[in-house]
Amino acid sequence: MSRLSGLYAITDGHLSNDGTLIQAVSEAIAGGARIIQYRDKGDDQARRLNEAQQLLQLCRQNDTTLIINDDVGLAAEIGADGVHLGRDDDNIESARQRLPKGIIGVSCYNDWQRAQAATQAGADYIAFGAFFPSTTKPDAPQAEPGLLKCVKQELNIAVVAIGGITAENGTTLIGAGADMLAVVHGVFGQADIRQAARQYAQLFN
Repeated sequence: MSRLSGLYAITDGHLSNDGTLIQAVSEAIAGGARIIQYRDKGDDQARRLNEAQQLLQLCRQNDTTLIINDDVGLAAEIGADGVHLGRDDDNIESARQRLPKGIIGVSCYNDWQRAQAATQAGADYIAFGAFFPSTTKPDAPQAEPGLLKCVKQELNIAVVAIGGITAENGTTLIGAGADMLAVVHGVFGQADIRQAARQYAQLFN
């Protein structure tokens, strides 16, 4: 299986706090998460550095990819596998200078032109969504599965689907061309994180 495929679990400081983050991610990996994105919007730099370093060690031990959300500097400092860039983050070119061998992912929302531009600029994967109503980003623009099909037909790049994805509706997106399903609450907001992750991971079998 490609490194950029499978369950892509995204952390949320509101769902995993008070020292539970590392254990929560460990459970997600045990359930089958292949990519972990460390997403934390807090301004406690020391805590973020410590958590990111612990997550990298955990991911290394489990042959799991660690992506840092929005923070190229943090990704470079700890030697993470890559970074994920949103609309207001660093551009791909400057991120590539700091992470010459890193994975660079880009949020494309529901914007086909942004997806084309990101691909041409050298992104390693692009992300579309939200495909379904999302508790994490309730105001996210609506994306259609047809975007995934267009990527597979016209762009040579891995693609992530995100937004309100469940173990029940995820199959449709994989069928449309999603290489990865990105999930926040569907994994880390569940009582049994390992079982929740397993249900998503099994969709790729």
